[in-house]
Amino acid sequence: MPARVRSVNAGSPEPVPGLKRPSGIHKRPVEVIEVRDPGPKRGGLGSGVVGDAVISRRHHGGTTQAVYAVAREELDWWGEHLGRDLADGMFGENLTTLGLAVDTAEVGERWQVGETLLEVCGPRIPCATFAKHMAERAWVRRFAERGLTGAYLAVLDPGAIRAGDPVEVVHRPGHGLTLPIYFRALMGDRQLAAVLLEAEVLPAAEHAWLLARRS
Repeated sequence: MPARVRSVNAGSPEPVPGLKRPSGIHKRPVEVIEVRDPGPKRGGLGSGVVGDAVISRRHHGGTTQAVYAVAREELDWWGEHLGRDLADGMFGENLTTLGLAVDTAEVGERWQVGETLLEVCGPRIPCATFAKHMAERAWVRRFAERGLTGAYLAVLDPGAIRAGDPVEVVHRPGHGLTLPIYFRALMGDRQLAAVLLEAEVLPAAEHAWLLARRS
């Protein structure tokens, strides 16, 4: 089956049990989303999806986290292991995909999605908000151990994305540095961090952050 978008998802600020302030993690399917480069994490537009809420702009949003994609197959895997159905958007993703190898994507890989062009920038790091939203025991540890996080994407060519739009991988760098490798480096694997830094494949801000973290 050709890779495609199963649903496009956006959210408004809503309370999360156990947190003092609302969050934009509650994403629900909508008919269409408009995506664009939101600019810098601080001082920019937040989400790359027009009308989508990003509350904590210190950690979320900005050019290299403009759009978040999760494979429906991964939601189904978790649903089976958690013993509950996980709706599209449950992980806070803007794109729920079918038939796309999201979690083996290389850093810098480019996807043509409908009329847009998106670039894979990095993995999702689980946080307290995600854990409260999921309401599952030891969620951050379990998610990190699984290591298949979905993909944060930059918007190279803006436009509209709808459910059913095809997804085509139009560029794969070939360096083999995939999202799970990057995630393990972010989680403290110094050898993998050194490999990523030496390869110079990360966006500039992320390269600088990983370099500082490794020092």
